[in-house]
Amino acid sequence: MKLFVFIIVCAFPHVISPNPLRHWTLLPNILVVDVDGSLSQQPLSCLEFPDELLRRTNENQDIFWRKKGVEEAQRGNSYLVRLLESSGGGNYTCHSKDGSLLNHTEVLIRQVETTRRRILVRMGQDYLKCSAQNYNGEFHCSWTWHSSRVGKVAFVKARRASDENYTSCSMDGSDQRWICSAAHSNFSCSVDDDGHGISCRDEQHCPYAEENQQIFITVHMRTEHFLLESYSKLFFLSEIVKPDKVRIGKVNTTVVQWSYPSSWSRPYSYFPLTFQITQIWSGIRKFDNPCTDSNPSKTLTNDVTDICQFKVKHKAKAVCVRAKDALCNSQWSEWSHLRLSEKLKVRIMKK
Repeated sequence: MKLFVFIIVCAFPHVISPNPLRHWTLLPNILVVDVDGSLSQQPLSCLEFPDELLRRTNENQDIFWRKKGVEEAQRGNSYLVRLLESSGGGNYTCHSKDGSLLNHTEVLIRQVETTRRRILVRMGQDYLKCSAQNYNGEFHCSWTWHSSRVGKVAFVKARRASDENYTSCSMDGSDQRWICSAAHSNFSCSVDDDGHGISCRDEQHCPYAEENQQIFITVHMRTEHFLLESYSKLFFLSEIVKPDKVRIGKVNTTVVQWSYPSSWSRPYSYFPLTFQITQIWSGIRKFDNPCTDSNPSKTLTNDVTDICQFKVKHKAKAVCVRAKDALCNSQWSEWSHLRLSEKLKVRIMKK
């Protein structure tokens, strides 16, 4: 008797859970199932009201299923998707006896605990790198694909933190643009042409009001093998704002000047910038970027005007300038530089 029980136990080493950890609808006809590596099953339904259809057609339809175009052995209105580790995802279609398509479901697998390589490569502490040129409510998030993983954007959701349970998102005509609406925000996001980022805008954002709700963005990525991964980031615009490069030029033989980036928010009295300046003395070759690894020698905040001037020292070979929001601890712009020609330096020295 004991030997019989042992044989029974060994014959069924895996206990099949009736359902995965969680399942939810990403888009119409796209089902996401969360798995933890254990063996489980996810039921699919072909027709929501099969009895009504049978009565209407007066036929005893024999519904059959196909996975990725290949006919399956299971029959009937219900189908059980077998899930183990990362397997089970795919396109499932159900058909009537004559082969007519009745319904379809794309099943995507999301592993909640995994040590597999990610679709994206981590950049510092984050997978998503977000920045904004100004306070107009627009921002851009970029990422780096893993060299050995083929992926694409499956869905984008953007909202304010307080709208967690009240945000509705949908595709706008194609799989490259999404609209997310809620009480405190109205976001539109589109995927860049190269597939390495998204550009978003909150249509309800007021640049002159205090931003008291953070933006929460989630990007769902999928692979060609029907695996789904989700990446999120939470931020205020003031935390990610990064001005464009300043425009720098010469006034005369001893003075250089620069102006606010044309993309920066106005009025400048309400959105002031702080500037860092450094003068390069030596070691500049023709094709070098003289601002690389520069140590700023001076920091200043100009008055209400958009033009700043600075008197260079006679031995300087180049001047580098960058800017950041004067009122918050956000990102510096990229360096702008002006090379001082030999002719200019001679005139400065003579002066």
